This record gives sequence, structure tokens and C-alpha cells, in this order.
Amino acid sequence: MHVLIVEDEERLAALLQRGLMRENYAVTVAHNGIDGLWHAQETSFDVVVLDVMLPGMNGLEVCRQMRAESIWSPVLLLTARGRIEDRVDGLDAGADDYLMKPFAFDELTARLRALLRRGSTERPTSLTVGNLVIDPASREATTPFGRADLTAREFALVELFARSPGQVLSRDQMLEHAWDFASLPASNVIEQHIASARRKLDEVSSTAEIVTVRGVGYRMVAAD
Repeated sequence: MHVLIVEDEERLAALLQRGLMRENYAVTVAHNGIDGLWHAQETSFDVVVLDVMLPGMNGLEVCRQMRAESIWSPVLLLTARGRIEDRVDGLDAGADDYLMKPFAFDELTARLRALLRRGSTERPTSLTVGNLVIDPASREATTPFGRADLTAREFALVELFARSPGQVLSRDQMLEHAWDFASLPASNVIEQHIASARRKLDEVSSTAEIVTVRGVGYRMVAAD
């Protein structure tokens, strides 16, 4: 498996390179966005580890350019920022996952394994479940009957479900995707946001339903 690391902190890049090589990955390293994009254009990588704050061209722009050129290698973004808006911006740019600095190397490798299992597949510009259409760029959730008035976190949750229709998502997955762990939310915050999102989807007659899987989490399915 061939990994591209695009990271301007040379010490961190070297640590990641040595660690991944010990895990039997082939590793290419770039220290700025322009070089990182060039490597992605010239070589087919199994996965790309991409820092957001890079000299020359930031990581979001590198990711956007990769997707514009139909380069579909899975992208794991590294960032010191944890706001929900930053995570949404990363997903909108075409990234597949987000990891906040500082991070444990074991978590990095676990996320890389998950991305490698997913493989390099084209990401649609919009997501559709039933009659519900999710547009990550405009952050809109619409049906033929109107637009759901979702908050930023409600939209992040609905988008997360729509990216994996039918898949059961745990509370931890939802918290990681839509909240900053620096400020721990109330214990029932997931239930509150799911209930609100359900109500708003019902208001526009969405056939995409968020279903409770007791004791496990939630999933989105298209109702008959």
C-alpha cells in the first residue's frame, strides 16, 4: 500500500513516515501543497494524509484540485482546528475523514485502514436517499416539497447518515463528526438533534428516515 504524506512540519512528517514504513506501507512525503498535488497527479496512491495548513497551497485547495481532476484516492485531513465549520469545509472539499492534532499514531493507522477498505471510488457532488438530496457545497437538504431548515450540526448529522445509507452509526461516530470534543456536549444532545432533524425532514415530506437501532445508534433508510 502506497501512502502520500503532505505535511510541512518536517519532524512530524518524518515520524509518520518511519511509523508507517514499520507497518509495511510504502511512503512518499511532500512538505508543501504544490509538491503534494504534483505527487498526487503523477502517482496513484492508495491513501493521502494531507495537512490543512500548508505553504504554497493549503490542504483544502489541494483536495479540491485532486477531485476536480478525478483523483479519487481517499484523503485523511490533519488539522489543529476542531470547529464543526472546519470539518464541514474539509468534507465539502472532497476529504473522506478528519483527524485533529495532536493524535495517537494508533488512531491514525486505524483510520487509514478504514479508508483503505473503502477504496478509491468517485464521490458524487450530491447525496441522495429516497427523495432527499444533500448538497454538501451549498449545505442544503431538499426534497421535491421544499428545503429542510437544518442547523449546521443537524446538517452535519444528516450528511453523515446520507454518506452511509443503511449503515448503523454509533453515538461516538456522531459526536466525533459534528462536535468539538474540547467542549463536551450534554449527554442527551444526540437525541435532541436527531429529534429536531427528523421533525424538519418530515416537514418537507422526506422519504429518508433516521431510524433508531436500540442499544447501538441510528441509521438512515429510504422508506417505501
